Amino acid sequence: MTFDQFTATLSQAQPPADLHPVVQGLWYDANANWEQAHNIAQSREGEQTYDRLHAYLHRKEGDRFNANYWYRRAKAPFFEGSLDEEWRTLVKQYL
Repeated sequence: MTFDQFTATLSQAQPPADLHPVVQGLWYDANANWEQAHNIAQSREGEQTYDRLHAYLHRKEGDRFNANYWYRRAKAPFFEGSLDEEWRTLVKQYL
């Protein structure tokens, strides 16, 4: 699936079932369901991809301290761009 195909699914009622769970989390986030996205991030704590999603979500929440913790766990630097840029980067990385 391409990035454009993925963004076209954002108007659907549910994310495509064949997406990686982290990408499903980003789908839920884009559809204003932070809680469901967070549940996905928490479901496999300790795995870098899930911890990276977790970092983004806490950054979006405005909790930089907690976000920094999850960036460290994901072995990723704090993302200095906009939240939209980070979301696009993560979607493209994990599609």
